[in-house]
Amino acid sequence: MSTVKIIKNKVKPAVVASIEEGSIGEELGFEIGDQLISINGVKPRDLIDYKFLIAEENIQLKVLDEKGKIHRINIEKEYDDELGIAFTEALFDGLKQCNNKCPFCFIDQQPSGKRKSLYLKDDDYRLSFLYGSYLTLTNLSEQDWQRIDQQRLTPLFVSVHATEPHLRSKLLRNPKAIDLLNQLVWFSQKRIQIHAQIVVCPGINDGKALERTINDLFIFAQGDFPVVLSAAIVPVGLTRFRPSDDGLMPVDSTCATKVINQVEPMQQIFYKSTGSRFAWLSDEWYLIAKKPLPALNSYEDLPQKENGVGSIRSFLKAMDEATRNLPIKINQKRSCSWVVGKLVENELQKPCSRLNKINNFTMHLYGIPSPYWGQEQIVTGLLTGQDLIKGLQGKELGDELLLPSIMLRQGEKIFLDDMTLKELSSSLNVSIRIVHDADDIVNKALCKA
Repeated sequence: MSTVKIIKNKVKPAVVASIEEGSIGEELGFEIGDQLISINGVKPRDLIDYKFLIAEENIQLKVLDEKGKIHRINIEKEYDDELGIAFTEALFDGLKQCNNKCPFCFIDQQPSGKRKSLYLKDDDYRLSFLYGSYLTLTNLSEQDWQRIDQQRLTPLFVSVHATEPHLRSKLLRNPKAIDLLNQLVWFSQKRIQIHAQIVVCPGINDGKALERTINDLFIFAQGDFPVVLSAAIVPVGLTRFRPSDDGLMPVDSTCATKVINQVEPMQQIFYKSTGSRFAWLSDEWYLIAKKPLPALNSYEDLPQKENGVGSIRSFLKAMDEATRNLPIKINQKRSCSWVVGKLVENELQKPCSRLNKINNFTMHLYGIPSPYWGQEQIVTGLLTGQDLIKGLQGKELGDELLLPSIMLRQGEKIFLDDMTLKELSSSLNVSIRIVHDADDIVNKALCKA
């Protein structure tokens, strides 16, 4: 039997956003907008509680419908049967926000006056467990630690940056940040695993500090139960909106080459010892250094792909496969454009060249910088509407502009600078199609269904 102990909090009902066709929820008559108040008398604080509480054969739901009527619903089901309902939010008692003041925090490197959600500093261990977002472990209460243990919330994704206590405290500007190594011991005792992240700031936590951090983490990656499953090393990202006196320097080609030459030999040592490279550099390091990306198999099972470790390499492989068996020609003459961040432009020339061999078809690839953020070499997902207007104005865009979905807020047609897709289309005077993956890019480029 699952047990969920609720500590004092302000728990709001879970609002139903969708109901799966043919599900128990549909059979029970759930409707969008219904509010789930409790399960067996317990108010779920979040999706984790919800999943624990419904893992019973007999449950009673208390639901408030949009007309203000309370319903008490008794259900008999198999232990592992889902209800098939999704909610508008993952957290029903509010977001646990960050209490650090990292000078390299992207949230603080944005201009003021944009939508409120852009300024929320997520440092919530539940979102780390559910979605792989990174947390620092500096804002956890004793009850939070107990819950991580009780509900076996593993793995978690942790921003480490440095293992030397005072250096980590300096980087996070938080005295509580010194506890990391003790927290790793706790994870080891409780058999809770983590994936670690190191954001490298040149002149601060690189060089010997980086070597120490990686080696300290590797100590917890050995034995019968590795606690630290992987470590991702990513370059600090700086924008023109950050304070000018923060002492941070951007990663340049020389720095990137130095870090690559430092980490790759360590990977080989780790591989000989454990059969895993353990510590991986995000793809940006290689692109900044103008070095070839590692082979895809060197990333093993891509444990931190969402953190940019192997994501570009994986996409290039997918594009290679999607452009292998192309038609010789298309019946109707067509041209389109595809916009990406300038950092990845050169890597995508090869698949675009294949597409341009098709008779009656032309693909224009544009890799553009970001004046908005003040970055020349930028990843695609950070491009804003203003960047697109400035970078594409006067360019040959063809019949349609193919726009990667990662530029837009999930579920909405809006960019990081609050420009809408409609405004961009009107400004550039071009029809826009959103593309998601390699196959989708090729299919939409050739106007396939």
